[in-house]
Amino acid sequence: MFRLCNWGFALMTLTSMTIAQQTEANSPKPFGKTRSGQAVNLHTIGNGKLTALISEFGATLVQLHVADRQGKMDDVVLGWDDVSGYESDQNQYFGCTTGRVCNRIAKASFILDGKTHKLAVNNGPNHLHGGVTKSLSKVVWSVKPISNQHGQGLECSYTSPDGEEGYPGNLTVQVTYFVPKDQAVLKISYSAKTDQRTPVNLTNHSYFNLSGAGASTVLDHLLKLNADNYTPVDETLIPTGKIESVKDTPLDFRQPRKIGERIEQLVPTATLGYDHNFVLNAPQDGQDLRLAAELTDPKSGRLMRVLTTEPGVQFYSGNFLMGQTAKGGKSYAHQSAICLETQHFPDSVNQVNFPSTILEPGKEFSSSTEFHFSTVPAVK
Repeated sequence: MFRLCNWGFALMTLTSMTIAQQTEANSPKPFGKTRSGQAVNLHTIGNGKLTALISEFGATLVQLHVADRQGKMDDVVLGWDDVSGYESDQNQYFGCTTGRVCNRIAKASFILDGKTHKLAVNNGPNHLHGGVTKSLSKVVWSVKPISNQHGQGLECSYTSPDGEEGYPGNLTVQVTYFVPKDQAVLKISYSAKTDQRTPVNLTNHSYFNLSGAGASTVLDHLLKLNADNYTPVDETLIPTGKIESVKDTPLDFRQPRKIGERIEQLVPTATLGYDHNFVLNAPQDGQDLRLAAELTDPKSGRLMRVLTTEPGVQFYSGNFLMGQTAKGGKSYAHQSAICLETQHFPDSVNQVNFPSTILEPGKEFSSSTEFHFSTVPAVK
């Protein structure tokens, strides 16, 4: 069982600060050392309406504080009190930057330019979230603070060498977290460049409960997904290549529905609940960002809107949360948080009819996702 250490105590002290104090305390704080002895820091950005804490390990969103309808701030993402938790076998990609290729690749291999590339087999017969030891979620990133008239943020950078986790090409990756001035908004921007053709598909893997991290369930939240279609999967959760309508299925969230309303229909299936890629509807009026999802907690009144440049979003209902004791001594019960992972479709590198994830030398991968927070009145 994971236990708190002195770094965890330091972080809990930070958690008890006011939001204003947190925003001022944006100098790096020690967050422990990796198993290999590498020191890791925790960085804070915010504006009084939203505060985010980001770890250099995995360019990970560790805490995210936003207000409820009464103005009370709370942390709404799952995580750990120091880096040892993120290296433990009880970590389930909490808040990390996921890649080089997020989600699944069938049979842990792909063919590119006539060459077969073998990857780690770490999810049944398949490859998941970039690998085992040197995926983007398991390395220490360089972090640089940024501040301008528009707000404050962090630029997280990492160079993945050719062959790391089986992927071709030297890949330079940058993830930027940014909090705009006077807005309860967190923007995450991704960019990458390569010297060889290689697949790239990046996302953030935060688990959300708008009642606060550690609340007993997320099944009472209302979810709306801006998706008329989804990608069906086989028994190992690899897409079949088809795109089908959500109509008359438990996957129809085109209007707000309680997450728990129809989830039992999916528990006997391979997904064990919700773990599906939704094909997002096209953005309106030629805009770059499209609405992906709206998540509402009727109890706290918190509303989160997710906007993205990506064509898909993976809705995962925390089916493998096991009651592990984590950040601040709180436990994470089965289906007590959800992920909304904006992405290209799973296994795109092996699916010719899906949007391509291949990055070309001389080109730049670019993607943006925004989390907008507000509140709704109580229902009388």
